[in-house]
Amino acid sequence: MGNRSQIHKQEIVRWTLIFMLITLVSFLHYFTGTEHSNHHGIYRRLYYLPIILSGSWFGIRGGVFSSLIISIIYAPHILIQWEHNSAVRLEQTLEILLYNVIGLLTGFLSSKINFQRLRAESNSRRLSESYTKLKEQADMIVEIEDQLRQADRLAALGELSAGMAHEIRNPLGSIRGAAEILNDSLPEEQRNGEFSKILISEVDRLNQVVENYLNFARPEQNQQTEFKPDEVLSDVIRLTHQQAVKSRINIHWEKTSLPLAVGDTVQFKQVFLNLILNALQAMQQDGDLWIETSFSEDEIVLSFRDSGPGIPTENLAEVFDPFFTTKSDGTGLGLAITYRILQSHSGKISVRNSLTGGAEFIVTLKPAV
Repeated sequence: MGNRSQIHKQEIVRWTLIFMLITLVSFLHYFTGTEHSNHHGIYRRLYYLPIILSGSWFGIRGGVFSSLIISIIYAPHILIQWEHNSAVRLEQTLEILLYNVIGLLTGFLSSKINFQRLRAESNSRRLSESYTKLKEQADMIVEIEDQLRQADRLAALGELSAGMAHEIRNPLGSIRGAAEILNDSLPEEQRNGEFSKILISEVDRLNQVVENYLNFARPEQNQQTEFKPDEVLSDVIRLTHQQAVKSRINIHWEKTSLPLAVGDTVQFKQVFLNLILNALQAMQQDGDLWIETSFSEDEIVLSFRDSGPGIPTENLAEVFDPFFTTKSDGTGLGLAITYRILQSHSGKISVRNSLTGGAEFIVTLKPAV
């Protein structure tokens, strides 16, 4: 609306200038005697200035209108003041014809130029829109390629884990059975009984490790159940509270009611636990973890931002890869499991280094219908 008003004001200024020029030249014609024929020759040429300006600014409409106005104003001057000189009067009459030809031609050329300009602007807008769409499609292709690479890694891991599990679990079962028999055959008061209990405990731990690998590699049979993200997150924060206090790390989270999300309560408790423990381990001592939530009709977003050292830029693209870890005692499966759980429930996770330092993991969940 403001732009249209500005254009209207500009048109008024231009027409005012044109009429002032026509008035000035006409005044010079009528108040200059015929004895100054050289002056009148200059004044006749001055009429071309408002005609060309009108045609350039307002196209054919402007050029023809100005030339007609000038013809009407100038014609009485020819008939009255130059009637005694038929040769000059004929020349000036032909000049009027030329005014109209120039007005029409200037307006036509200006309209043609404006048409080409508008078409060029339209083409430019279409090209810009096409570029934007192509860029969005290219970004989508890159994201799909990343997902396909991740799927290939998971498929390879699944085959490896399945074979390894069969090779490891059977001997573990035999070792545990032998340890139980040995433990039952020894009197309680004998000290060596402690070693058989340790053996059973460690076999159970190894069996759990193998089970974790299988759980990661095995395709989930999801029922697309629903869970309350705020309640699950509250439980996980309560579980990790003691460890955070021990490490002098403050967890900042203001509980807000979030809508139901697609997912399994147990699996997403593991997701939130992985992210919080990962942040605590990154900071080690004396730090802050900020958890922020927001939601809309299309998504539920949870942000986990710590005050730790952050993630090296070259490692950002690999943090969700299986077995990738920078910790000496890490397995590199925590974030990979988190990624798989979210992917299987139509969710997403991304990571970046925040401007204030530290890493920020952003989890996007799908609201339950």
